[in-house]
Amino acid sequence: PRPQPRGIRRAHARPSRVTSSTSARSVAMALRRAMAQIVPLVGAAASTTGASRAFGTSGLRASDAQKESIASFMKDFASVKPSTMDNPSTPSDFMRTLKEMPTSIPDKLTLNFYMPHEVEFAGVEVEQVQIPATTGDFGVLPGHVPTVAQMRPGVVAVTKSSSEVHKYFVSSGFAFIHADSTTDIMAVEAVPVDQLNAEVVKKGLADYQAKLSNAKDDYERASAQIGIEVCSAMNHALGNV
Repeated sequence: PRPQPRGIRRAHARPSRVTSSTSARSVAMALRRAMAQIVPLVGAAASTTGASRAFGTSGLRASDAQKESIASFMKDFASVKPSTMDNPSTPSDFMRTLKEMPTSIPDKLTLNFYMPHEVEFAGVEVEQVQIPATTGDFGVLPGHVPTVAQMRPGVVAVTKSSSEVHKYFVSSGFAFIHADSTTDIMAVEAVPVDQLNAEVVKKGLADYQAKLSNAKDDYERASAQIGIEVCSAMNHALGNV
């Protein structure tokens, strides 16, 4: 068949380009009209003292000015939004309000100790917590500086009183020390030290050392090294240095 003349091909293609261009212009105009209504509201909210941070995580402890700014924004937004649109949400809608900061250092430390499958302590007052961080062991007392610490395999010692100390072997995790003398410990796994079997730990250490000697690739070598680190830490926790 003979090819179509060039002019005819262009005539067929032209309507689709015109339609696409018209649609794009319509969308752009609609967006500009929407922004023209919303931008003044944002500007008015930002002019309020402290309003620029009202929608950040600081909203958990929003000042009265910030709360008034949010309420004013929501009222103005509701007057221009489509009937099918909900008001926007702020972080404080989804997060628990933090308790007030103490004016003085409390006598006790509040401890939360979590694992994926169990809660060992929840809001329990203790005297001290010893944490095995990757940078070294350190103790936490009331008034401790806020800290985030990654834990290595080792012993978490919870001192409830001078005569009551609970020791747990943790494989890894994180510890969060807050300014209000609350400490959160999130462990991947935790076992009371007195439940560790010394003979099983020694056998595991020997097995992983043999695996390291016979490792055929980097994966087997890394797996064996992790096993040696964990078993060595459990061995140390049991007092077998």
